[in-house]
Amino acid sequence: MKITASLVKKLRQKTGTGMMDCKKALNATNGNIEKAIDLIRTSSTTKAAKKSDRITIEGLVKINISANKKTVTILEVNSETDFVTKSDAFIGFVDMLGALALKTTPANIEEFLSQPLNNGDSIEKAREEIIAKVGENITIRRVQTIKTNNGIIGTYKHRDRIAVVTILEKGDETLAKDIAMHIAATKPECITETELSSDLLEREKAIFIEQSKKSGKPNNIIEKIIIGRMKKFVNGVTLYGQPFIKNHDTTIEKLMQSNNTRVKFFIRFEVGEGIEKKEKNFVDEVLEQI
Repeated sequence: MKITASLVKKLRQKTGTGMMDCKKALNATNGNIEKAIDLIRTSSTTKAAKKSDRITIEGLVKINISANKKTVTILEVNSETDFVTKSDAFIGFVDMLGALALKTTPANIEEFLSQPLNNGDSIEKAREEIIAKVGENITIRRVQTIKTNNGIIGTYKHRDRIAVVTILEKGDETLAKDIAMHIAATKPECITETELSSDLLEREKAIFIEQSKKSGKPNNIIEKIIIGRMKKFVNGVTLYGQPFIKNHDTTIEKLMQSNNTRVKFFIRFEVGEGIEKKEKNFVDEVLEQI
């Protein structure tokens, strides 16, 4: 059977696969569309397996919030390069997963990955198909559901790479969003000093002591230096100790006090954070494409 351009186009519209792959599938199945679709799906699984060990350090974050503003989900999906993150196929895949997360409100990533899509397919099958389309490894790294009965949810997303969700005890959405934006910029470890681990504080104090001893200053001066450095460290890593990015004359703690509220919770996702990038030479990269 002659493989026409219109037949290739039809298969491409059904699968989203590249023109050359569609033509190969049609040639292999003598122009049978349904068999070609099955062949492409089988090929997708093989391609996904071959790419499974590739590091995915780029990607997108997604926030979805319910109509009543009591439930919000935050999601990170990763790719190998930022080029893929700009493609309609990848963006559509992330949007679909974000909507599914809000619909199913999973407790963890394992529960989320077990959810069926609206068409009945598994998330894994959809992942394999997007890998075949974009030619890179794709991973669904993490998702979290946040719910509140009476709190005020604030969200902020910076260039699709940093996403933050906050919950204020009370107040308004503008203030909650401002706090989320602040967290996106400053990356605090926790809300207050009481949440910092004693091990972390002792470790930092030990470092400051060693550094101060090398200064040759008297012990009473060293003690004051250490107290000052520890205070600066704590203020730097706790949300309440940080100067508000929109008004450096006040801290987040004072801002909360002046608005008669408090930060109950926050979570911050940044694309690729904590992922170790594997160094490869040019020859290895070329061979991986074969």
